[in-house]
Amino acid sequence: MSEEKDFKSGFVALVGRPNVGKSTLMNYLVGQKVAITSNKPQTTRNRISGIYTSDEMQVVFVDTPGIFKPHSKLDDYMDKASLSSLNDVDLVLFMVEPEEAGKGDQFIAEQLKNVKVPVFLVINKIDQVHPDQLLPIIDSYRKLGDFAEFLPISATQGNGVSDLLNAIHKYLPEGPQYYGSDQITDRPEYFVVAELIREQILHLTSQEVPHATAVAVDQMNQRVNGKLQIDATIYVERDGQKGILIGKGGKMLKQIGINSRKQIEDLLGEKVNLR
Repeated sequence: MSEEKDFKSGFVALVGRPNVGKSTLMNYLVGQKVAITSNKPQTTRNRISGIYTSDEMQVVFVDTPGIFKPHSKLDDYMDKASLSSLNDVDLVLFMVEPEEAGKGDQFIAEQLKNVKVPVFLVINKIDQVHPDQLLPIIDSYRKLGDFAEFLPISATQGNGVSDLLNAIHKYLPEGPQYYGSDQITDRPEYFVVAELIREQILHLTSQEVPHATAVAVDQMNQRVNGKLQIDATIYVERDGQKGILIGKGGKMLKQIGINSRKQIEDLLGEKVNLR
């Protein structure tokens, strides 16, 4: 009888400047939308974990808010929270754009020197550059720190992702399976549903409504006429933002509802009535 292979598991943090594709990679790996993607920095306020499980390993991805130079007390706190969480994980993936290291990346690389676990440099969006351009990019990062691996990937197309997973497997410790094989996030569905609605608000209202929007799912446990009834409340900072969200004749709110419902139905795999 062949002896069973040792199972590996661990926690992997994703760090990088805003919009380098951390959420896109997480969503690609778990095969479903768990992290909201927006081209506004600071979309990820909560540390959403995507959970990737295969026969050999289970990886719990911790998505830290995009690290950037602090502008305010809140930013400063979030940066510290991002960095302090990095010593609680087994591995760090530092994600960058396919270009030579800029000021923002140098700042993060400097912070990562204090991290005691292996750090991979993951160059995302390689579908946007010629392969010949990769070597100078890698060289510019070699000067910035001692990275365990250099891995070029495309999170949207999946190029290089299997190499990334193999490298993660190599570095993770042996360990138990923390979550069920079919579980893709450690957040309850209420949380993910609220995030999907918030994502649509950010997409549709762009500049007018800042990140101060919050969404609370009040209930999603009743079925009416075979559809799951979801009641959600949108909170804004100022009264003036209410009008923007409701829109002329309620048009904006209706559009937010339509777009969110489609995403939520894809996530939950059933018909939804969203109020």
